[in-house]
Amino acid sequence: MNRVWKIILLTAFTSLFVIGAVSVRPESSSDAKTVTVYKTPTCGCCKKWVGLLEKNGFQVTVYDLSDLTQIKTEYGVPQTLASCHTAIVDGYVVEGHVPIYVIQKMLKEKPKVTGITVPGMPMGSPGMEGDYSEPYDVLTFDRQGNTKVYTSH
Repeated sequence: MNRVWKIILLTAFTSLFVIGAVSVRPESSSDAKTVTVYKTPTCGCCKKWVGLLEKNGFQVTVYDLSDLTQIKTEYGVPQTLASCHTAIVDGYVVEGHVPIYVIQKMLKEKPKVTGITVPGMPMGSPGMEGDYSEPYDVLTFDRQGNTKVYTSH
């Protein structure tokens, strides 16, 4: 084989290798959304909810605190909308047992709100699974205290 053909084949092979390597590159960990969760150390339903985040590709950092009042105040969560844990993702507050797909929807749509919440701890919400489910709403909220139904379950 002459030298020109060797160079052409080597170039073609190298190009295919590089293109293949780029096109089959797995999603890097920097592509995953990072979530910071504030919860109490003994909350089992919060641990379940964190596990659901992780199963859905979120990188989660958890802070166990004995009192979440200061966190909720700092992030603008009205007392009437509070739940057992507060999370921060991409600048948004996620309060309580919000379904993971609703968080993903919010991150895609980027509404002009402080965050989303499932007030209280409704049975059947993520992390609160049991023998029955009750209907609940996921609400948006802002720092002025305005709320709106984002989704219903």
